[in-house]
Amino acid sequence: EQIERETAYPDGKVEKILKNGCHLIFFPNGTWKKVGSDGKTVTITFFNGDVKQIMPDQTVIYYYADAKTTHTTYSDGLEVLQFSNGQIEKHYPDGKKEITFPDQTIKNLFTDGQEESIFPDGTILRVQRDGSKTIEFNNGQRELHTSQFKRREYPDGTVKTVYVNGQQETKYVSGRVRIKDKDGNIIMDTKL
Repeated sequence: EQIERETAYPDGKVEKILKNGCHLIFFPNGTWKKVGSDGKTVTITFFNGDVKQIMPDQTVIYYYADAKTTHTTYSDGLEVLQFSNGQIEKHYPDGKKEITFPDQTIKNLFTDGQEESIFPDGTILRVQRDGSKTIEFNNGQRELHTSQFKRREYPDGTVKTVYVNGQQETKYVSGRVRIKDKDGNIIMDTKL
């Protein structure tokens, strides 16, 4: 690219104006800045290898060289971080966060404190503010974990509950109920 004009400043800064309308500014510390011919596209390459780009729509893309991480901030407030291991985080203006892990697990963090994880096999884990969890398995089974019990619901309607004291209760679709103590001994079974 041909230089139209070059100016050296007393502070060591050098500015080059190219014939295509671009401005290049070189700083003594090794940082340099390129302003596109549109006057809106700006790229700053820092002495440490970081690169900051400002696009015409005011999107800011910042690349952290040491961490090999890209942080993009859109004009609507959405922020996207892309890490070198493949993890991607989206931080929404309303405070919600969505993290996609390298194994393609997706975790949503909601502003009310709830969490949802969607695993590659289709399993969904939801965690409420009180710490209780609901797990929906891809085979149709469902689990509920609270501070008082763990309950598994099967597609055929069977429900098995294990209480914190170790007691187990299984309710079958037929109406049968079987209760075992913490050691697995049957203490009640209503065979119909």
